[in-house]
Amino acid sequence: MRNYETVFILTPVLSDDQMKDAVGKFKKILTDNGAEIINDESWGLKKLAYPINHKKTGFYQLFEYKAEPTLVDILETEIRRDEKVMRFLTTVLDKHAIAYNEKRKGGAFNKKKEGKEEAKA
Repeated sequence: MRNYETVFILTPVLSDDQMKDAVGKFKKILTDNGAEIINDESWGLKKLAYPINHKKTGFYQLFEYKAEPTLVDILETEIRRDEKVMRFLTTVLDKHAIAYNEKRKGGAFNKKKEGKEEAKA
């Protein structure tokens, strides 16, 4: 089993329920095929760097998981078939990326929040 990270952008015209259903569908594909989901983050509605299908925003979602390489093919096929997904990217994580993700989840890079707390004191 290898570590992977998949980020996808859902179209902004979805309601919250439709967005959660789409994310749940992809999560179910991973768990039903034996993947271990390490991290699941919803980054919310963000502005895109450039328009995609005449849309300037999108819902970002990240999955970090351990799975067999064949499962990635299954997941990406389902993502390609779903009209709600505008873009996606799956990467294999090496030991350095895994260590970075652990630090990021632990809050090691939240300098903005630390600065705000110091300003309040």
